[in-house]
Amino acid sequence: MRCSRVILLMLYCATVFAVSVVNSVAAADAPFVIPQGLITLSGKAAPPLVLRDLDGKPFDLKNRRGHWVFVHFWASWCGPCRHEMPTIQQMAKHIDSDKLEIVLVNTAEDDDRVFNFIGIVAPQLTPLMDYDGRATEVWQPRGLPSTFLIDPEGRRRYLVLGGRKWDSPEYLGFLQHVIKTR
Repeated sequence: MRCSRVILLMLYCATVFAVSVVNSVAAADAPFVIPQGLITLSGKAAPPLVLRDLDGKPFDLKNRRGHWVFVHFWASWCGPCRHEMPTIQQMAKHIDSDKLEIVLVNTAEDDDRVFNFIGIVAPQLTPLMDYDGRATEVWQPRGLPSTFLIDPEGRRRYLVLGGRKWDSPEYLGFLQHVIKTR
């Protein structure tokens, strides 16, 4: 009796293992799907982006060549931005920052407002400050929030309009795929 239980347990474990192997192979062979809401762009060169972060440290997009850059335009008064920002912070924990740099561009707000907002909603992220809105005007994000994915050669590859759950399996899988294949 005891021997038959052990054999049944071993057969069950072998079956579970075989199913998981088949499923992982099928997932690897599945066609790549771009998540809903992502717009594929033509690959035009990204405009200049030279700003300082909330701590005063300079940032220049042209110095980020060689890896992907997630350029996210937002404001604290924007409802969808408020909901999306914590998901970006969670996403950052799952993405290799050497392969995808997260750049948050606050649009035309002052230090105090941004500091108070980011300290509550996403304290591990440091935004760039577009005090006068000129950088946002050059990039023309078509509303807030908007996110551009810039490839390692400095070209705009994807645009996302509106808030997204960046920490969801759909978007994390997309980002992991993109940074591995290009």
